Amino acid sequence: MTRDWLMRAGAHYLERYATSTENFRRVLARKVRRRMVLREEVDTDHKALIDAVTERFSELGFLDDRGFAEAKLRSMRRKGVSGRIAEARLAEKGVERAVIEAVAAEDETTEEEAAHAYAKRRRLGPWRLRDRVDRRERDIAAMMRAGFPYGLAVDVVDGGADDIDGVDPEARGKTG
Repeated sequence: MTRDWLMRAGAHYLERYATSTENFRRVLARKVRRRMVLREEVDTDHKALIDAVTERFSELGFLDDRGFAEAKLRSMRRKGVSGRIAEARLAEKGVERAVIEAVAAEDETTEEEAAHAYAKRRRLGPWRLRDRVDRRERDIAAMMRAGFPYGLAVDVVDGGADDIDGVDPEARGKTG
């Protein structure tokens, strides 16, 4: 196990994926374990080598926890992920709590916008083509499992066509 091999493996991973520093450490540790099993080598501690490689990629600017968190949070919120779930997913990736809180505070997407995006993507409530009344409770439950509060889930699921685009129905027909 050499530093050069670990640098190449890390570079190959970072070419394909954006990640946090802590998650990158986990990936490198997994790669080291896998290689040692394949080569039937004695398991030795490679933590110092992994830390050195991680530090080098950080110095080169390939690992930026704040930038990763901002991009990941924007992407998740556009897809309709609740703020609570988005923060939990960032924490799973090893982003520090302070960075998560700072990025979440700067997030411009409201919980209502994310809830509408989620319902639209999953075809819940006003986006359901048929059996809307019969599926109301299931739709609300799905919204709540996705991390949205009950009141917001009910508002989105019970919303009418005028709520779909967030545009007043009277203003739809009017231009400029």
